Amino acid sequence: MLSAGRKLESTGWAVDSASRGLRLGLRPLQSMTAMPTVLLLVALAAMLLRHPDVPFYEIDRVAFALLVMGVVGGAIVTRQRLWVVERATWPMLGLTCLAVASVIGEPFDNHTWSLLAAKFIVPYALFHLSAHIFREERRLELFEVFALAVLAYLCFTSIAFLVGWKSLIFPRFILDESLGYHADRARGPLLQAVANGVSLNLLGLLAIHTILRGRLRGLKAALLLASLPLAILATMTRAVWLSFVASVGVLIFRSHNRRLRRVSLALAALGVLALLITLNFDDQRRALSDRLQESGPVDFREAVYTGGWQMFLEKPFAGWGVNQMPTELARHVSDYKEKELYPHNTYLEILVEHGLLGLGLYVWLMWELLKLGQGSVPRDERHGFLNLQFHAMWPVLLGVYLVNASVVVMNYQFVNGLLFVLAGMLAAQQRRARTNLERNPIRPLKAIRSAAA
Repeated sequence: MLSAGRKLESTGWAVDSASRGLRLGLRPLQSMTAMPTVLLLVALAAMLLRHPDVPFYEIDRVAFALLVMGVVGGAIVTRQRLWVVERATWPMLGLTCLAVASVIGEPFDNHTWSLLAAKFIVPYALFHLSAHIFREERRLELFEVFALAVLAYLCFTSIAFLVGWKSLIFPRFILDESLGYHADRARGPLLQAVANGVSLNLLGLLAIHTILRGRLRGLKAALLLASLPLAILATMTRAVWLSFVASVGVLIFRSHNRRLRRVSLALAALGVLALLITLNFDDQRRALSDRLQESGPVDFREAVYTGGWQMFLEKPFAGWGVNQMPTELARHVSDYKEKELYPHNTYLEILVEHGLLGLGLYVWLMWELLKLGQGSVPRDERHGFLNLQFHAMWPVLLGVYLVNASVVVMNYQFVNGLLFVLAGMLAAQQRRARTNLERNPIRPLKAIRSAAA
């Protein structure tokens, strides 16, 4: 009997220990399922601060994997539907399948799969994950604070580079001339001036939206608005300058919201003031003059576009496959002797690598994203982050991305992720407006015009 009691005690102790160990092991998963918004913002921050050329344990992939685990685990625990098919889902699936099919039979190449993830898998996944996460206004407001913080950081980094305060720039790999491109410009942690400029422009538009909502006021709002045009100028990139001027011009001349026009006019005036101040310094004046007069990039793009068109004519339907263009393009362009050449144009790359079918799917996807801004706004969200004003600004946000995509290949996870997270928010809002029959939807454009009248 005594031995039997001891066996029962030992068995009970083992079961109790196993139960405690299981609970202890599940605590990290419980924490992840409880804070999906934080996981998404951490993933975006990792994509911003960890460039593929920087060996830092591939922290962006780890953060993305934790995000997926947290959202999937939360959906299982709460018994919510995880996968919702949107209209934009179909072209996303088509492009992803085309990309995967082009590399699945090739020897494994980490760089190729990284590009595939940055351009297709990660942003498309973020679209659906954000639609699942951002269902509450407090989560949207947390994202809004994150966007303002990133904008302030990028502005500070760009201005510090412009005025020569390089000791204040973090991370330090931004100053490493052996990494990335445009080491002589304000390129930020993305290590590319156009990508940095696109991020500044998109986040700047979100900051204007935040100011109009009254969540950013006073000196903080003034400093952020004043630093934005100076940071844009510091990129020393004509395409970034033009897209910024065009986006602000659209808000001034096409918006029906008087407050939005006034804030945009103030931003334009600050931009002119920043330009005049910069021109007072000889070094900056010469740099700006050189950038405006430089014809080398134009000649290079003309040669690359001609070679890319020849590649397309050779394989117009099937395309060449993911990451095949740089080496093949060098063989089709005789004026340059580099082993690899890049098209510097997202649309040309898609056309060459995935053929007419790929370009058609991409155009379909962008059309579906544009239509997200035409959806209805539920009554209880009319004063939230995704209000009528955000819907009116959505075409401008998407336009900034598309215009800059014509001068750079959008291989940047943060830029793609930021745009598709915003698109996912709108898709989820459309779904809420459709399913709740008690809400009375209002068309954004009509509401803005009636308010202006």
